[in-house]
Amino acid sequence: MPGTKIYDAIVIGSGITGGWAAKELTEKGLNVLLLEAGRPIVPEKDYVEHVPSWELKYRGWDYREERLKTQKVQRECYYACDEYSSKFFVNDIDNPYTTDADKPFTWIRGRQVGGKSIMWGRQSYRLSDLDFEANVRDGISADWPIRYKDIEPWYEYVEDFVGISGQAEGLPQLPDSKFLPPMEMTCAELVVKEALPKSFNDGRMMTIGRAAVLTRVHRGRAACHYCGVCHRGCITRSYFSSLNSTLPAAEKTGRMTLRPYSVVHSLIFDPNSRKVTGVRVIDGQTKQSLEFRSRILFLNASALESTRILLNSSTPEFPNGLANTSGELGHNLMDHVMGAGADGIIPGHEDKEEFGNRPNGIYVPRFRNIKTKEPFLRGYGYQGGAYREGWSRGINSAGFGADFKNALRKPGAWHFSFYGFGECLPNRDNFIEINKEQNDTWGIPTLKIHCAFGDNEKALLKDMSIQAAEMLTAAGATDIRPFIEDNAPGLTIHEMGTARMGKDPKSSVLNEHNQTHDVKNLFLTDGACMVSSACVNPSLTYMALTARACDFAVSQMKKGEL
Repeated sequence: MPGTKIYDAIVIGSGITGGWAAKELTEKGLNVLLLEAGRPIVPEKDYVEHVPSWELKYRGWDYREERLKTQKVQRECYYACDEYSSKFFVNDIDNPYTTDADKPFTWIRGRQVGGKSIMWGRQSYRLSDLDFEANVRDGISADWPIRYKDIEPWYEYVEDFVGISGQAEGLPQLPDSKFLPPMEMTCAELVVKEALPKSFNDGRMMTIGRAAVLTRVHRGRAACHYCGVCHRGCITRSYFSSLNSTLPAAEKTGRMTLRPYSVVHSLIFDPNSRKVTGVRVIDGQTKQSLEFRSRILFLNASALESTRILLNSSTPEFPNGLANTSGELGHNLMDHVMGAGADGIIPGHEDKEEFGNRPNGIYVPRFRNIKTKEPFLRGYGYQGGAYREGWSRGINSAGFGADFKNALRKPGAWHFSFYGFGECLPNRDNFIEINKEQNDTWGIPTLKIHCAFGDNEKALLKDMSIQAAEMLTAAGATDIRPFIEDNAPGLTIHEMGTARMGKDPKSSVLNEHNQTHDVKNLFLTDGACMVSSACVNPSLTYMALTARACDFAVSQMKKGEL
């Protein structure tokens, strides 16, 4: 298109990985166009973490029929999609998708500048070689093209900017990060922590969660003040999000052009140069068709959206989706299996109360299939923690009158909960494809998602529940209640895979630098690139892979290879 500006790079998506791509590329001297499908966010107006519920129209209990209809899927997101923060989640009617009747998938999405990094869970853990070598060790799926030593310096690079609070433990299966001071455990949590190594000989232990939440001033951002409602936004920028951190850094360079309301339809491929030359966009407000051009392109729209864009970018050379000569694009969808564990009451310590609302919990690192061999593959970790019952316990308690009300002025017993998160095995039969019979509001074909947990994931859930109950028993807990929830894939919001990395172009979409095998100036660094899921929260790995890929891409541009 004559006269069209050609950017050095286009980055699609402004969430956790898109923000990192924008920061790294602009700081390395590139002029970058950052495309975001959703609206801009103004923290002073949109962040409402300190607004009391009585100032809200529905007092925080927004169960109107209208919202039940427009956000039926999004409301499944634990407690985060409420009257305060539902604006950070998509409208399900505008953004439809389909599944098999017997295989539900809960796709939680956020479309705004900052993406889901505004309301993510902030738990940040490194993968180890136990994870990078898992597929080849078990003879399942494809091998990772990298090992821990390849990504270790990039973990440290990212952590230095993000700010991760936590405690070093020296565990080979959970490498330590570059930590800010850890948050403190409660008295009841310390009881459980001290009981585990005394009662079990398989290496299990408990530590404080490793969280992208500041415990001291870091790079101009304030320490957390423990208000504990992070999903509403953070006006002090104390937790990491692209809106709080990477996007301001990119903007500071003067080389980033941010364009919200830019819904990407597909990529433009030149068969002569065998490169992508730009992006087709639908303006989110006017629905006008637009095109933008660049020398390289980074896909960071989130795991399923990035793959959806590639599938919608089919050409005569790539009839089954751009960069898909392997036939693997869309396959091996994974999400962590969650929702099994146990609750119990920790007796004593009634004279002690929590101070503030800590935005973090405990973590029990993986201990299965490390020292012993179990009848299932891989393993799981626990999140959770201790809390005291509040006044709402009176709803289910017997009593009335002044004495009853006075009794509720003080907290109740200390409860403790272990909540498990387990690894999902890659399975080629878990996949996504384009549904050409259904478009979204912007006229773009949507996804049909085929995904279900298998026998191994179900075995992990069963073991999570049993072991959690045994650990609470060892800690002297009473009223122990094991549980196993029936959560659909997607609800953990750790969806990954569908455009995996690999050594062999015949069985993978991306190489070891997150560069597509088929189109050398096209990179994909969000969760779609994952080869296996490990059992830890994956966002820290996405960020490290993004910084690493940006460094490689710029070095290749300087050599004239792209």
